[in-house]
Amino acid sequence: MRDIKSLIRTIPDYPKDGIMFRDITTLLGDAHGLRQSIEMMTAPYLDKGVEVVVGIEARGFIVGGAVAEKLGTGFMPVRKRGKLPWKTIEQEYTLEYGTDVIEIHEDAVSTGQKVLLVDDLIATGGTAGAAVKILQKAGADIVGAAFIIDLPDLGGRALLEKSGIPCHALMQFEGE
Repeated sequence: MRDIKSLIRTIPDYPKDGIMFRDITTLLGDAHGLRQSIEMMTAPYLDKGVEVVVGIEARGFIVGGAVAEKLGTGFMPVRKRGKLPWKTIEQEYTLEYGTDVIEIHEDAVSTGQKVLLVDDLIATGGTAGAAVKILQKAGADIVGAAFIIDLPDLGGRALLEKSGIPCHALMQFEGE
């Protein structure tokens, strides 16, 4: 097995000074690394009865779509406010400076439907936590959350797990 962590590009001081941005586009461009990542993200959920994968805008769409295909399920997007054309359920969440809102279509998931939440990276857990709240409002049974990268020092994964959502990440970058 190849070290997929070596396929992640780190960009210092982006989008602002002091941030080490973890860029997965270099991983996405490597066919073997991408395939291996999707297999590793999918493996813990093969026997969990996942019925739909929900991906968080925007890189979660890429990864989530591939995970859904591998699991043989449908895919639903979590988008920023105003991007979905049908009736929506929304959730506000806090950013470092201010707030934002994400949405899903009100018919994106059914009550009791087994859902896997997917994104490329978990940092503070703000967006993922908001996605969990939306899915819970819709009545979904969230079987887990899967990420390529976990930044454990920022506490997002711990926050999700504290709220009862089992998490899986392929790698960690500590000291962020």
